[in-house]
Order: sequence, then structure tokens, then C-alpha cells
Amino acid sequence: MNSKQILDGPALLQKIRRIAFQIFENNFEEKEIIIAGIVGEGFTLAQLLCQNILEISSIKAQAVAIQLNKDVPYESPVQFDCDKSIFEDKVIIVVDDVLNTGRTFSYSLAPFLSMHVKKIQVAVVVDRNYRKFPISADYIGYQMSTTLSEHVEVVLSDKSRLGVYLR
Repeated sequence: MNSKQILDGPALLQKIRRIAFQIFENNFEEKEIIIAGIVGEGFTLAQLLCQNILEISSIKAQAVAIQLNKDVPYESPVQFDCDKSIFEDKVIIVVDDVLNTGRTFSYSLAPFLSMHVKKIQVAVVVDRNYRKFPISADYIGYQMSTTLSEHVEVVLSDKSRLGVYLR
């Protein structure tokens, strides 16, 4: 299957840095924020955002992994790699590589509804604009409309292929 590179490594890292600045600008009064990334490239994005936020601000940014089955998210509970108490009274930024229908985000946000958090925001590298669930991103690196048959792949964890690809 042919794949076309939409963003190369430096352009992708620049988009992530811009998202980090936007997160800082909208949360500059916070002492600590949680960046919760959906396992896979979403968690890698969370780690990169934390690194950037720590470089540009005095906000303590902590990356947390959200574990769920993306294919059948309703069949197993959403889990975190930390104790849920760290979310109490904090700003939570839930991140993933691509926002397509909003289904994965809908399920990943559900556990936060039973917690006392200050604010929940959503960040993505690529927004594809195919909503089936009422989810919108607060922070978007790149917005693109694609056909339903096309696949967008964000590569963050493989430095030799770093970029955004359309197949």
C-alpha cells in the first residue's frame, strides 16, 4: 500500500511544540497538569508534550497512560498506569495521535466523569473531521479531511520514520 508523507519529522515536532505553547497559554496559572495519552502513539505524544511544557514553563506536567482496547472499548474498563487520586482537582489534557470519529476519546474520557477534576481538554496531532461522537479537540496540530478509505498514521515512537503519513 502506497503511503504519502504529509508532515516530516521536523514539521511534526514543530506542531507538537506549538500545541505545548497553547496548553501553557490556556493553563498558565496551574502549578501542575496531567497529560493523559492513549496507549500507543497517544502516550508518546503525551510524553513529548510534557517534555516541551517543562522546557517552556514552570508548570509541572506529568504523562499518564490511558489503557483501553481501541477496537472494542466497551468490552473492558479503561485503566491508568497510576493511582486515580492524582487526577483530583487537576487540569487533565487527554491526548491521542488522530481524532477521527471520536469513539476512542469518548470511552477514554468516561472515567474522568466520576472524578473531581478542574478541567478536561483534548489534544491531537491530526483531526480528520469525521465525528460520530460529540468530541472536539481543544488543541490540533494538523487538520485534514480525508476519504473514509484513507488511513492516517502518526509515527512518533520510531525516530527513523517520524512524521504523518496518508495511506
